Order: sequence, then structure tokens, then C-alpha cells
Amino acid sequence: MSFFSYETIKSVLFKLNPETAHHIGGLGLRAAAYAPSILKLLKNHYFVQDPILTQHLFGRKFSNPVGLAAGFDKNGEYITAMPTLGFGFTEIGTITPKPQEGNAKPRLFRLKEDRSIQNAMGFNNRGADYMVKRLNKLYFFDYPIGINIGKNKVTPEDEALNDYETLLHTFKDYGDYIVINISSPNTPGLRDLQNEAFITALFEMAKTITDQPIFLKIAPDMEAQDAIDLCTTAVNAGAAGIIATNTTIDYSVTEHAKDFGGISGALVREKSFKLFQAIGKELYGKTLLISVGGIETAEDAYRRIKAGATLVQVYSMLIYNGPKMIKEINEGLIELLKADGYNHISEAIGADYK
Repeated sequence: MSFFSYETIKSVLFKLNPETAHHIGGLGLRAAAYAPSILKLLKNHYFVQDPILTQHLFGRKFSNPVGLAAGFDKNGEYITAMPTLGFGFTEIGTITPKPQEGNAKPRLFRLKEDRSIQNAMGFNNRGADYMVKRLNKLYFFDYPIGINIGKNKVTPEDEALNDYETLLHTFKDYGDYIVINISSPNTPGLRDLQNEAFITALFEMAKTITDQPIFLKIAPDMEAQDAIDLCTTAVNAGAAGIIATNTTIDYSVTEHAKDFGGISGALVREKSFKLFQAIGKELYGKTLLISVGGIETAEDAYRRIKAGATLVQVYSMLIYNGPKMIKEINEGLIELLKADGYNHISEAIGADYK
């Protein structure tokens, strides 16, 4: 059964500038929020809900482990539509204290030959106050939401902690978890904050502001031991978990890359997995791990789960495959779990280390 041909829609959208296409697609998702009957119909088709996949994490029910990664819904405008696409949770942002336009256009590119995306967006968003207004309209919306936060571009590196403090105060009563983004390559100096001194100060400060679960999102371009050390520092300082990984600035992965921005999608799949695996070997069982980067199939997701991922996220591969991909991943996970004799996804998480 198919409610529409995503391939037909994609053939039209791919003739447009990527950012324009994203905006048009977003208008469709926003419009769907005003058509409850369509939302229900789509959710019944795409949303996979099975006890074998259901998890209860930090007080919330995650009906399936596949979520939308940050960057797609920067201003929290598509939250209502996300369950209809099959996602078990969503992550909004990245949100900065003040609104900002982001980097100069063009700043979003399709690497079609590589089934990947390259972006240099630069945290374009309407700011924290706007996001609070959006979230206040979702008071009775029962669906897990993560909030991804980052510093403003104009904020000097030595004042970055102030931006995160402001954001933590702003969102301490919203969403189900918060993500500290210091791994985007598109804000000058941001990745320089991936150091143990800043991470320790940040998470120790966070504990005094909120008891919300707070995650650290890291880049895929770190040396494995450096990443392990940084993540261990974060966990020891109070982080509830780690999200690995963000986009890569390793432009050697393809001859089609620009020399700026971050690459996501199929090109980052193995790079992301290898770093996640290294982190999983050290931190599985000590903290909650979320894996993101090039996940496209149930086999991709299952490999991350066995390597320690409690949840997985997708973004770029959704652009190439459409919402059927989310359904296929979840249905495929059920088959893989049963084939291996598992009665629940929790039994497979970290199986590589048991």
C-alpha cells in the first residue's frame, strides 16, 4: 500500500535548489498538522509499534528506536508530523540563544552520486524564544522530543559557556532530553570546544540548572582514543549519554565534495560506525548511546544496536529514500531480533560486548 510515490515527489524536488526543496517539503509537513485525518492515515501506515521494540527511557515511552536527527527541524515546526513518517522520537534544532541567519547561500548540496548531503548551514534558526513558543503549543503532545542546542556564531569561544547556560535555563522544563552540540563544522571555533576542560565545566554547570538528561554530540573526525577520553570525561561530569556522530569534514571521502561544510549520508556510514564502535567498547553499560551517520537499512541500525546503541537517528538517507525507509528499518529490526532469538531489543543492545 502506498499513499503517494516518494520517487515522483523526489524527482520534482531534486530539480530544485536543495534548501528550496527542503522548505517546500517542510510546508507540506506543516500543512499536514492541520489535517488530523491525513495524519492518522499516514501514521497507521508508516508507524511501527511492537512490544519487541518498545523502550522506556528517562521516563518516556519510545515506541521504536529510530529517531530524526537534529538539523531537519531547526525551528520545531514539523514535530507533529514526525510520528506520521514513522519516527519513534524527534530531535529539534540546533537552537541558539539569539536568532541567526546562518552562513551565506548556497550552503546545502546534494552529492547524488554518493547518496550523501553536504551542508554549511551554520545553525540558521529563529532563536530560543521562538522555540519556546513552539513547544508551548505542544503541551498535550505525547511524543519524545530532544532539544539540540549550540552557541551563537558571534559569541567568542571564551564566552561560549554563557550561551549554553542561557539555553539550559531556557529549556530545562521542555522536551525529554537536551543535546550539547559542539561538533558542527559550520560555526567557526565550535569544534575547538571538544576538549576536556570545557566539557567538564559545561556538564558540572548543567547539573546545577536541570535534572534533564543531557547528551554530548561528537564529531566523526576525532581520533578514537581522543573521542573515548572526551566522552568518558562528559559521562563522569554528568552527561546522560553520547550521540555519535555529527557530519564529517574529511573531504577525501569523495571527489564530488566542496571544500567547506560537513558531509552526511552514505559517505559517513563506515567512518561513523567505526568511531561509535570504539566508544561503545568503552562506554556500553556505563551510559546511554545513540548512533547516527549514514544509517539506511535495518542491517545498518542493527549493527549499531549490537555495538551499544539504545537508539539510532537518521536524516540524510531519509532524503533519498522517503518515509518508507523508517518503516522498513523498524520492520527489519523485528525480523533480525527474532531471527537471533531475542524477545526484546534490550537483549541485543551491546550484544557485541556480552
